[in-house]
Amino acid sequence: MSGHVLPLVGSTDPWFGGEVTAAAICVLAPNPSPWTLDGTNTWIITGPVGTEALIVDPGPPDPRHLTAIEDAIVERDARVAGVLLTHGHIDHAEGARQLAESWGVGVRALDPEHRLGDEGLGDGDVVRAGDWAVEVVATPGHSHDSVSFLLPHDGSLLTGDTVLGRGSSLVAWPDGRLGDYLDSLDRLRDLVGSMDVARLLPGHGPVLTSPEAVLDAYLDHRRARLAEVADVVASGMTDAADIVAIVYADVPRAVWPAAELTVRAQLEYLASHR
Repeated sequence: MSGHVLPLVGSTDPWFGGEVTAAAICVLAPNPSPWTLDGTNTWIITGPVGTEALIVDPGPPDPRHLTAIEDAIVERDARVAGVLLTHGHIDHAEGARQLAESWGVGVRALDPEHRLGDEGLGDGDVVRAGDWAVEVVATPGHSHDSVSFLLPHDGSLLTGDTVLGRGSSLVAWPDGRLGDYLDSLDRLRDLVGSMDVARLLPGHGPVLTSPEAVLDAYLDHRRARLAEVADVVASGMTDAADIVAIVYADVPRAVWPAAELTVRAQLEYLASHR
């Protein structure tokens, strides 16, 4: 579950996935919706050389999608070393077990509920696949279990639903928390500013270049929306649905349910920061 509430960043052109870099292929799941944009991005990550691959966010258990993932692996002449999840929402994780079992590997996730095998994920972990590795960055906020993956060998940062390729992500209250989300955006902004990160690989929508500018825009947008909600609350309005109709009047009604979750997270944040 992603949910976008504003055409904030990213191309408005349709996104079809495909080979993004020599080390990153996106297999786009056939599950487009107002909540998932063009569909869920399943990422196949390989090293600069060699045949080890990691699959990130296998997406839904749609036979067409699972076959497309396997075809891309075979085309690369790769061996799957493991499956990773950025978080446990069903549009990212529901097909993970089936895919992992077909390759005889585990599923690693922060939340034990979504793991297959004994190994999980934690902040600062390094997941190795042959001669290359992925670094785990905890980025809670969209959900409690959200993580991002830094790919130093590829100059990429895989963000799941913390940053989308188009629009802005929801904070999936009550599981997600706005304070955590703002801290995660700050952390990613510092990370891309200190590392050689050329692009963001999102969980939905197109690849984003200029990572620093994207994260600055995300932070500015969140703060501006929070200020708008605070002004409405100060006028005496406290119902989340009513606030959505005012503050998010400029977005399609199809995503108002997503906006309402974010407003509830904003209200909780404002109440805890009085």
